[in-house]
Amino acid sequence: MSQFWLYFQLGLEHVLDWNAYDHILFLIVLVASFSFLTWKKVFWLVTIFTVGHMLSLFLAVYKIVLVNTTWVEFLIPITILATAIFNMINAKKKENKNNVGLLYFSTAFFGIIHGLGFSSYFKMIASGTDSVFLPLLEFALGIEAAQIIVVLGVLLLSFLFQNVLNITRRDWILVISAIVIGIILPILKENYLAL
Repeated sequence: MSQFWLYFQLGLEHVLDWNAYDHILFLIVLVASFSFLTWKKVFWLVTIFTVGHMLSLFLAVYKIVLVNTTWVEFLIPITILATAIFNMINAKKKENKNNVGLLYFSTAFFGIIHGLGFSSYFKMIASGTDSVFLPLLEFALGIEAAQIIVVLGVLLLSFLFQNVLNITRRDWILVISAIVIGIILPILKENYLAL
């Protein structure tokens, strides 16, 4: 049981680590256009992201896919930027009018990219175990729990700003997406220069 908590906690810390805030930024822009009323869509988006994340970790740990981490570190901020731009383009649309199929597909793909960014670290911490499948599953559960915490925080802030402070949904989405773009552009530039 202690092994479960070890990997579960590593999953939690992977998402909630303020030094690696790219995961949090992605989650913020992923759910910025949603509310508590569409919690099922939000739940599925977060779960699809986790599945993509877990799939790429599985493929990397079993050496089915080998990637250059420099490229992955460059692609991660691109996923955040693309999601923020998607939000800005669709900010005027009603919440339930977004192209959900495209959003689910891109979220799974972005989950794969984010998972590849963590694959070398996960391989290192799981190298002493006989089978990595169970630690991978435990780690994924920790990621899912942490993502739910972040998403609930974003939805709560969204509710407060839109319903208490009377900020329009469109303005909320535009401001949040613009803030995230402002944070991610220097990271993108730094990773581009490292290529």
